[in-house]
Amino acid sequence: MWIAKDWKDYEIIDTSGDEKLERWGKYILLRPDPQVIWNTPKNAPEWRKLNGHYHRSSRGGGEWEFFDLPEEWQIGYKGLTFNLKPFSFKHTGLFPEQAVNWDWFGKIIRERINNGSYSIEKPFKVLNLFAYTGGATLSAAKAGASVTHVDASKGMVSWAKENAISSGLKDAPIRYLVDDCVKFVEREIRRGNRYDGIIMDPPSYGRGPKGEIWKIEDNIFKFIELCTDILSDDAAFFLVNSYTTGLQPAVLTYMLNVLLAGKRGGTVISDEIGLPVTSNGLILPCGASGRWISN
Repeated sequence: MWIAKDWKDYEIIDTSGDEKLERWGKYILLRPDPQVIWNTPKNAPEWRKLNGHYHRSSRGGGEWEFFDLPEEWQIGYKGLTFNLKPFSFKHTGLFPEQAVNWDWFGKIIRERINNGSYSIEKPFKVLNLFAYTGGATLSAAKAGASVTHVDASKGMVSWAKENAISSGLKDAPIRYLVDDCVKFVEREIRRGNRYDGIIMDPPSYGRGPKGEIWKIEDNIFKFIELCTDILSDDAAFFLVNSYTTGLQPAVLTYMLNVLLAGKRGGTVISDEIGLPVTSNGLILPCGASGRWISN
């Protein structure tokens, strides 16, 4: 398992009874988590010092209950600053477990740039699809890449721009686009644009800006195949994330081997990603990632 263990401003304090107890900066939140199927003693004092609690409804969805929580606050990770705010369906605007992937591709980008393969005239180009509030975008930009950030939600793209400003990356070479990811990639193929690294964090289910339906089990293989057509000849990496139970690491490995390693060479490895739990030293699984890296 790949573990995002370098956070200072975030931690999972404890887990029990379908919920995880988290510290986001100086604020304590309690949110539901489907992986937490155990009931264990709630000994950590933070269980009784909540700033926010998301209550799931038996009818679906849920709502927040707040106890002295600001409308917005910030946390940092290795020089990046993220603006957080609780919004619908329990989210805060950041998935901390993804930091383990930010570190991975950030290192690749820096190494490729430092060996002289790229320059201002020939930047290392990264495409971030289903880019949400820009955690991966900012990590790639900080490493030196020129990034194209694509998400179907105008609100999420605006949030990503705010995070860039807070992180001192307002003037970084980032292109923000509100667009359907599949249609964008199809247009990039026709335009002949190519990227040296691709990151995708597709939802299990979603709709594009014009109502386009996305269902990951039905669409992901064809979409990865489509994306291979916009990888440059000397592309460095491809990353796909999954929070869907059916897309286990072995499935991601199989797809990337068929579509990338089998045609381009390189190495594929997939695994669960997770976050450490402070109270017991165990790891809470938080989905899976598949990685392809060229030789």
